[in-house]
Amino acid sequence: MRCRAVISAGVFALGCATAGLATASPAAAVANGSDVPQGQYAFAAKLALTGVPHPGGSTYNSVCSGSLVAPKWVLTSGHCFHDANNNRIAGAVPYPTTVTLGTSDQTTKPGETRKVVQVLQAGPNDAALAQLDQPVTGITPLTVNRATPAAGQRLTLAGWGSLTAANPKPSTKLQQGVVEVGQVWPTTLGVHGVSPANTTSACAYDSGAPYFLPSGAGGQLVAVENNGPDCPHSGLETTSRVDLIADWIAGHIG
Repeated sequence: MRCRAVISAGVFALGCATAGLATASPAAAVANGSDVPQGQYAFAAKLALTGVPHPGGSTYNSVCSGSLVAPKWVLTSGHCFHDANNNRIAGAVPYPTTVTLGTSDQTTKPGETRKVVQVLQAGPNDAALAQLDQPVTGITPLTVNRATPAAGQRLTLAGWGSLTAANPKPSTKLQQGVVEVGQVWPTTLGVHGVSPANTTSACAYDSGAPYFLPSGAGGQLVAVENNGPDCPHSGLETTSRVDLIADWIAGHIG
């Protein structure tokens, strides 16, 4: 999965796995991408997770990406929220988690911050809804795509992950890139980089990052980041389709 542990209180531990699956290699901010200008993609969310449990009994801090889909809801990867046995969990947020939106450069503009109070898992898809403690106003959420994606379709990726798989760390600047759908599978899409390079790809801490069709201040969400090879790479990245869970999302966000 595209998440990594962060050194915390002198303890380092890897984490994030989907229920029933072994821990996979992690993902980061968009590698070989480009900076997002301030004011664009305000819906892109950076989730800071604190005290994430590890099977060995230690804890660590981590980061995921996501997107605002309603004033009080962010869609991200389901594997960002798990118990000490690496099983995805739902309900009250399992560890302190904050969401930052409304900025593309945290060094010049801190953005708006909310706390996550509840997590809802999508089931077969590696996706989850994170409910915020207070609504976000002044930011246009992404709409959720309901059409079956097609091979050759081009999407924009925006994430807060690392720029490289070597000693990865979350980015303070939102990164973007264009990818193309190479494969359409029952619950996922295989995408590959197009611009700025054919190696433009998600990296560590990009778990949950949106793949979308931009339109005005918002756009249409097609998939969320799941997992792939170490970045940067020119191979297929696995993303979770949202058209299959559009009704589920609508039933919760209203």
